[in-house]
Amino acid sequence: MSIQTARYLKLDLGNIQEDFFSDTRLIGIVAPLKNYYLCWLLNTILEYNFNFNPECEIVLNKRKANKDRRYYFSVYESREAGTPIIHYLYHNHNDGEYLLPEFKHVDYIWMIKGWSREDNRPDNIKQSLKTIKLVQLVFDLSVDHIKNKDHLIFE
Repeated sequence: MSIQTARYLKLDLGNIQEDFFSDTRLIGIVAPLKNYYLCWLLNTILEYNFNFNPECEIVLNKRKANKDRRYYFSVYESREAGTPIIHYLYHNHNDGEYLLPEFKHVDYIWMIKGWSREDNRPDNIKQSLKTIKLVQLVFDLSVDHIKNKDHLIFE
């Protein structure tokens, strides 16, 4: 009689995170606006084409007061024609919960994927965001300072 040993596979989140964030730049935005209104401003004033992408929506399951609860965090997407660059705008809070709890003061996270270090596009975006009167604060977010990186991964 042979005894079979159970083998467990462990998902290596470190490699997934490293791959996902390898070509990204993050910008934190403090703007107490509805997500659809901010997207409208970005599309109108800065000429982006942000649209809600239900395939990228982040769902976090939390247990509160002995109840399982789901929190949905909207993600908007804008692709740059003729380039590999895709812009994602994450709404950081929903019904008292935060996508990135370590950044509770941040309303939105703008992720630029497909970015290269030679590209000064993020700096131009930050300057443009500062011209919108309803945007209170714009700053770089370092991936290294994010504790819940997996909350931003949707692929």
